[in-house]
Amino acid sequence: MADVVTAKRGKALRRGAAIGALVSASVLAAAGCGPEGSQGAGGSGGPGVHSPAATGRKAPMALPAPTGRYPVGTVSRHLVDRQRRDPWVAERPHRELMVSVRYPAQAGAGRYPRAPQLLPDEAAGFDRMNSFSEFVHPGKVAWGATRTYAHEGAPVVRHRGRLPVVLYSPGGGDPRSFGSTLCDELASRGYVVVTVDHTYEAPAVRFPDGRVARSVMPQEAARAQKARRMPELLKKLAAVRVADTRFVLDRLATPGAGSALPDGLRRAVDPDAVGMFGQSAGGFTAAQTMHDDRRIKAAVNMDGVMGYTQRDDDPSNPSTVGTDGVDRPLLLMGKEGDTHRTMPSWGAAWAHSTGWHRDLTLRGGEHAGYTDAQALIPQVARQLGLPAKDVGAMIGTVAPERAIGAQRAYVTAFFDRWLRGRDSGLLDGPSVRRPEVRFVP
Repeated sequence: MADVVTAKRGKALRRGAAIGALVSASVLAAAGCGPEGSQGAGGSGGPGVHSPAATGRKAPMALPAPTGRYPVGTVSRHLVDRQRRDPWVAERPHRELMVSVRYPAQAGAGRYPRAPQLLPDEAAGFDRMNSFSEFVHPGKVAWGATRTYAHEGAPVVRHRGRLPVVLYSPGGGDPRSFGSTLCDELASRGYVVVTVDHTYEAPAVRFPDGRVARSVMPQEAARAQKARRMPELLKKLAAVRVADTRFVLDRLATPGAGSALPDGLRRAVDPDAVGMFGQSAGGFTAAQTMHDDRRIKAAVNMDGVMGYTQRDDDPSNPSTVGTDGVDRPLLLMGKEGDTHRTMPSWGAAWAHSTGWHRDLTLRGGEHAGYTDAQALIPQVARQLGLPAKDVGAMIGTVAPERAIGAQRAYVTAFFDRWLRGRDSGLLDGPSVRRPEVRFVP
C-alpha cells in the first residue's frame, strides 16, 4: 500500500515502496506508532483529512473496463498448506490462503454476475486499515460497492494452445483485489491471472465457511518497533509472502479440490509460461520469488523496494534478489523519482542481474497509482470534495486515464514478449504515444 508520509508532517523519508510500507504508514498508525503520534484508520482526525466541502456520501465507484478481446471469468479458491503452520497465528495448525483466478471467458459471460471487488467483511477491514486514512476517514467510502469486470463462474474460452499464467501479489496491507484493473485487463487478453491474499497481513480475508482472518500487522509492528527489530519483521514478511507464492505455484498443477485452478482451467494453462507481478511489497515479492523459484519466467516490480528496511536510502539488510540479481526478465516500474539510479535496492538488483531488464518511470506518478487507487481515488475526491493536492499525494498528478493506459500497455507488452514470444517493440525505447513513460538508462 502507499506509504503516505506527506510534507505536512515534515518527513524526509522516501515515500517509496518497501515491503515495509505496510508498517510505515497504515499499520504503524493503527498500532499507535505513526509519525508524530498520528492516528490510524480508527482515529478521529488529523490535518488534511478532507476539505470542509466533504459530503460523506457513499456512492458506488467504478473500475475501468478491460480492453482485450475476451470477456473475463473468475473463481475463488481456498488453499490449505498442511506442511506449514501459520507463521502469524500460532494456534492455526495450517497455513490457509484465498486466491482468485481471472481467465478469458466465452462469449455470453455477461449472463453471469460481476464479482465484487471486496466482500463485505473485506471491505470493512480495508476501510479500517488502509494508507488513505490521512485524507479519508473510515465510513466515508463504499469500498464494498465496486464491481469488477470479472464474471463469477463464467465458462473458460475455447482456445487453441495453452494459456500463460500470471500471479499477482498485492501491496503491503492490501487485499488481493486491489489490482483488479490490471488483472482483468490481462485476463481479457488471454492470460490466466491468480491473485493471492497473504492471510493475517491483508486487512481481512474471508474463507468459504464464513471465518474472517483479520490483520495482525498492527500488533506485530508495535512489538517490532518497541524492540527495535523492524528488519527482522520485514524479513519474515518477505519470507512468508514468498512461501505463500511458491505454495500457490505448487497447487497450479495439483488435480482435484486442492488445486489453485478448477479442472477445466488447470488443463488449459501452460505450466512453462508463468510470470508474476505486484505493487509495492507485492513487487518485491514477485522479484524475490523469481530469484528463489525458477518456475517464474518473468517478473514485474511496480514501485517495490527490494530490501528489508523502511527507507530505501538505508542499504543495510539487503535481499538476495538485490545482492544476486536475476537471470530472467525483470521490469521495474517506478513512480516519479523512483529509479535504479536513486534507489539503492533497485540499483543493486540492476547491477547484478544478467537477464533482460528495464526501468520505467511514470512521470507525475505516485506509489499507490499502481493499484486500483488510480481509478478510485478521483471518484472518492469528487464525492468528498478533496483538494487536488491531497489527490496528488495519493496517486500523483498524471492523468488517471494516461496512467492506467500506460500500465496496461507496458505490463501486457512485457508478458506478451516473455511468456508468449510476441514482441510489439514497445519495450525497446520511448514511445511518442506514451510520453508519460520515461525509460531510465
